[in-house]
Amino acid sequence: MGYLLPKELVAKATEGAITRSDTSVSKTMVLAFLAGAYIALGSLLAVMVGGGVPGIAAGNPGLQKFMMGAVFPIGLIMCSIAGADLFTGNTAYFIPPVLSGRLRVSQLLRNWTLVYFGNFIGALFVAYFMTYLAGLFDNAPWHDSILNIADSKTGNPFYKTFLKGIGANWLVALAMWLSFAAKDVAGKITAIWFPVMAFVTMGYEHSVANMYFIPTAIFYGSPVSWSEFIVSNLIPATLGNIVGGGVMVGLLYWLVYGRSAD
Repeated sequence: MGYLLPKELVAKATEGAITRSDTSVSKTMVLAFLAGAYIALGSLLAVMVGGGVPGIAAGNPGLQKFMMGAVFPIGLIMCSIAGADLFTGNTAYFIPPVLSGRLRVSQLLRNWTLVYFGNFIGALFVAYFMTYLAGLFDNAPWHDSILNIADSKTGNPFYKTFLKGIGANWLVALAMWLSFAAKDVAGKITAIWFPVMAFVTMGYEHSVANMYFIPTAIFYGSPVSWSEFIVSNLIPATLGNIVGGGVMVGLLYWLVYGRSAD
């Protein structure tokens, strides 16, 4: 068979979490930095493509959102195939082994904390050095686009961003779950592309992607402050991402397949 069955994916995720929990702090931080940078590069590409077509955005906004969604998945594809440690994926991987008693809650919290901050550093690196100092969004329409993105993402009430965070990581965690099932590179790319394209096109909130989008806009002079970014977007998006990956994927699939396997 050319792919793993659904009941085998809980074991695969558990194996991945145990490997990550045994990784040293220094290696974890490097892999987390890379994941944040990869997601940021996918976000940069999405703005360059989707933000560069204001005529399409005005006349057919659904198509413009799809164009952004179509190119954004390159970041998660690089995380999966090249290898990197992404917070949003780890919210799902660590739940089955913790519930099964193979990992402690402290090991989960250690990994999530290290990876979250490593992702943030990687995203900020791409935002400041590879985008702002490189001058990629200096001119219209990209300059206006990144400012509009920051304004939109920080303009929702807490509950809406939280719900959008659930939607984003339900799909992102499923993308990684599906990639576990594939046994070749082409299968992994296909498995990742569809769910990730969907969440971007739908307008959901991914905390690591937002670590790139909003700081980039701030560097470019957005009136959004760092505190507004953290309070109005990053915190509710992160909490929603934890629910989307940890509950909607990790917990529910463990309930179906993990307990009977223990």
